[in-house]
Amino acid sequence: MNLKYPSMQAELILVTGSNGFIGTKVVETLLAYGFSNLRCFVRPSSQTGRLEEVLRKTPSGKNVQIITGDLLSQDDCARATKDISIVYHLAAGFDKSFAGAFMNSALATRNLVEGFLKYGIPKRFVNVSSFAVYSNLHLKRRGLLDESCSLEDAPQERYDAYGFGKLKQEEVIREYGKNRGLSYVILRPGAVFGPGKRDLSGRVGIDTFGFFMHFGGSNQLPLTFVDNCAEAIVLAGLVPGLDGETFNVVDDDLLTSREFLKAYKKKVKWFFSVWIPYPLAYGLCFLWEKYSQWSKGQLPPAFNVRRCAADWKGNSYTNQKIRQSLGWKPRVSMEQAMTSFMSQFELRVK
Repeated sequence: MNLKYPSMQAELILVTGSNGFIGTKVVETLLAYGFSNLRCFVRPSSQTGRLEEVLRKTPSGKNVQIITGDLLSQDDCARATKDISIVYHLAAGFDKSFAGAFMNSALATRNLVEGFLKYGIPKRFVNVSSFAVYSNLHLKRRGLLDESCSLEDAPQERYDAYGFGKLKQEEVIREYGKNRGLSYVILRPGAVFGPGKRDLSGRVGIDTFGFFMHFGGSNQLPLTFVDNCAEAIVLAGLVPGLDGETFNVVDDDLLTSREFLKAYKKKVKWFFSVWIPYPLAYGLCFLWEKYSQWSKGQLPPAFNVRRCAADWKGNSYTNQKIRQSLGWKPRVSMEQAMTSFMSQFELRVK
């Protein structure tokens, strides 16, 4: 990539979750853009091999700081944000409990923002959220799900601690923007895929009951290839005039669930799957949810109508806003992305 934003090359940038699937690509993209004044924040227990490999690929990688800490620690957040101008916040809590999700998403983010405002030189805070914050329960099938759509107002009924954590995280960011003047941008990636992530998205289906139940069918998948997603995240921290904006991140030429599953079976391995039409899936989830209520939680409401709608109702998606505002477009085509994704399975197949 050509060097862009040369006037910002000296800015000190913090990336949390920098050793994760998307985070390493964000670091790699920043280095490709000519930024080497980076600080990568990781948990003490994290495996940093993937991040270190990225840093070894470029001479400027030797200048990058890797610091360990806990975002629930105010002292660690103060140390991480000292003299920082731009924060890319990708660290996420994947706790199954709502309390754990709140702590590791909302409280951790609050600590990070407080440190940024007090010890940093704040110019932009980029918060990476998720499509999990949306509710399409009342959106028509095939209707457009974009940045104007409703957010989930009952995550406890959806039995989704991760989505709850992301909702609360966004609330924290908007609160600081309103009350403390934090300059922020929120990004909501769709289903991020690429080498390093082998599992099929739950939007395609599940194998919970010993065989693969294909719920997606002809539904369009909100796919974004990890390289494309990472560049969108990087641009969100650099492009001026975006304060308070929210962007969905999806690629062009989106595949349907059936197309994705067919390609996966052809390239990786064939397995038996059963297609479950949406009305049947909705009915089964409705009965599961009602039985869970009747049994007073003896059967957890893992399948419910809100989750069914969110994952399998079927909507259309657009990247029009992020294209227009950030000047972003997917560098990697869907065909190239699928080839790259499938290539990670070649050794296993041989």
